[in-house]
Amino acid sequence: MALLSFLLVVFLFSSKSDAQGPPSPGYYPSSRIRSIGFNQGFRSRWGSQHQSLDQNSLTIWLDRSSGSGFKSINSYKSGYFGVAMKLQPGYTAGVITCFYLSNNEAYPGDHDEIDLEFLGTTPGKPYTLQTNVWMKGSGDGSTVTGREMKFRLWFDPTKDFHNYAILWNPSEIIFFVDDVPIRTYARKSDETFPLKPMWAYGSIWDASSWATEGGKYKADYRYEPFVGKYNNFKIAGCGVSAPASCRPASASPARTGGLSQQQYAAMAWVQNNYKVYDYCRDSSRDHKHTPEC
Repeated sequence: MALLSFLLVVFLFSSKSDAQGPPSPGYYPSSRIRSIGFNQGFRSRWGSQHQSLDQNSLTIWLDRSSGSGFKSINSYKSGYFGVAMKLQPGYTAGVITCFYLSNNEAYPGDHDEIDLEFLGTTPGKPYTLQTNVWMKGSGDGSTVTGREMKFRLWFDPTKDFHNYAILWNPSEIIFFVDDVPIRTYARKSDETFPLKPMWAYGSIWDASSWATEGGKYKADYRYEPFVGKYNNFKIAGCGVSAPASCRPASASPARTGGLSQQQYAAMAWVQNNYKVYDYCRDSSRDHKHTPEC
């Protein structure tokens, strides 16, 4: 009986903790960066006929004829790049709704990329948020090498807008969800870190071959259009012509940058409870291509 009582207490505490969300990170980078209108920082990149802008809230959609995407006007050497997103409920298998940094157009075949990608799903199953880091086109110059870390979320991203951000500075990359850091990626060597200037992008597109349970479920256009909504755009970065004294936005209250102990505690909570894949812990991967692991 004592054991059952103990297990009940643990269950109730865990459920209460999950309902409340992660511990406070204590510092909120997004609150220190002003929002900009979509047209102040971005332009349509493709599928403009599948975009609608209403008071700086952008809706993009995918149907059987086309997806859609947008791109920042300027490129950056470092910075904070954030947006609020609301996803479509129901059947969205095979569909990617994303916000990311890339220089693919400037360096085809040798590009860098930092991704926040929502992998579409089937009814009753949660979305997966995939974070990823690429450099030099494929990771090592010859073999396609992603650095994926995947998460479920402690809320339903279809119910409301939530803030998602990438902070990229010369020493590390930090991914944020509602100002809670969920992943860091350190610069351990120049070979395993994106260094070339990048643009910020957002898009919705068909990735049926891999997006949902390894491609098991495909985009089903009986459910079209698939819609992604974006607002609260934020860019605070050092452009390519910025002086050497330019410093990107800080991730924490510390002058030296990096995360505070409170932020690390919040990130640990997320990773312990909601991380579902880590490339460094995947025994099927050839880790000679990911020396940072």
